[in-house]
Amino acid sequence: MSTDDYSVTELHQQLSLLQTLDVGVLVLDREYRIMLWNQFMENHSSLLYKEVYEKNVFDRFPELPVQWFKHKVDSVFLLKNRSFITWEQRPYLFKFKSYRPITGLAPVMYQNVTLIPLASPSGRIEQVAILIYDVTDAALSRKGLESANQQLRTLSETDQLTGLYNRGFWESRLKDEFARYARSLTTSALIMLDIDHFKKVNDQYGHLAGDAVLKNLAYILREATRATDYVGRYGGEEFGLLLIGTTARKAQNVVDRIQELISEARVSVDEHVITYTVSMGLTEVHPIFQTHEQWIKMADQALYLSKENGRNKMTLLVPES
Repeated sequence: MSTDDYSVTELHQQLSLLQTLDVGVLVLDREYRIMLWNQFMENHSSLLYKEVYEKNVFDRFPELPVQWFKHKVDSVFLLKNRSFITWEQRPYLFKFKSYRPITGLAPVMYQNVTLIPLASPSGRIEQVAILIYDVTDAALSRKGLESANQQLRTLSETDQLTGLYNRGFWESRLKDEFARYARSLTTSALIMLDIDHFKKVNDQYGHLAGDAVLKNLAYILREATRATDYVGRYGGEEFGLLLIGTTARKAQNVVDRIQELISEARVSVDEHVITYTVSMGLTEVHPIFQTHEQWIKMADQALYLSKENGRNKMTLLVPES
């Protein structure tokens, strides 16, 4: 007899040992009736063996996903092979509370599950044993590590004051987009933007007021752009907007939206109400550019012209072929 084909007799002989293990054991027949229910299952379900014996598991546990679980069990009957369910696939099979001392704050017990075919003396698979392993500690450690890694990634990519991308990450995305353009010639637009007379805001109202203006502008830039665009703080009061797959003409809609929102913005700091304007430079990616830095340089030149010509405006520069 193979290791995958434990007999029901052998399983019952080992029941006294199984009762002491920190593993849940239940056995289902072909009608999904519960034929065995060990101490672990009693303790965590608050249902005694006599309360579940020969009862349909879906009647006793209506929260079980019927079709999904039947498919899992039926495949074991049909193929006569073990099957496994990990907590990554489904956090738990039975919704038990977690009582482990270290991870007591977990809302549920995370479970790994093994389904084992049980052969009768005739060799026919009549029952399936289901083993429930409490893996809450390991699951929460894994989730905690993933959360910590995500936080580290966010910190490495994000400007802490504004919540926008920082210069390093933003410029790396611009570089990637420039490389993609070289392959596909799909155009994108770049806007460089600067707050007008920002030093006066800091000098007159203080740096906390300046920070409030930067945060307000960051909010407006997020509102005016799409989730697929990249908005970053390039440095100080200068920002970069990479508009993926957008022509200069379509980018004008973004410019108009930014100007509209800024004209309506009022930044309150203490007893002061601060208004501000921005200057912008716009250019499309172009075959004449050999590097992404040249793309930035032209957008910066357009921004400089906006400032030279009175500020609070946008200038478009088109490269000469």
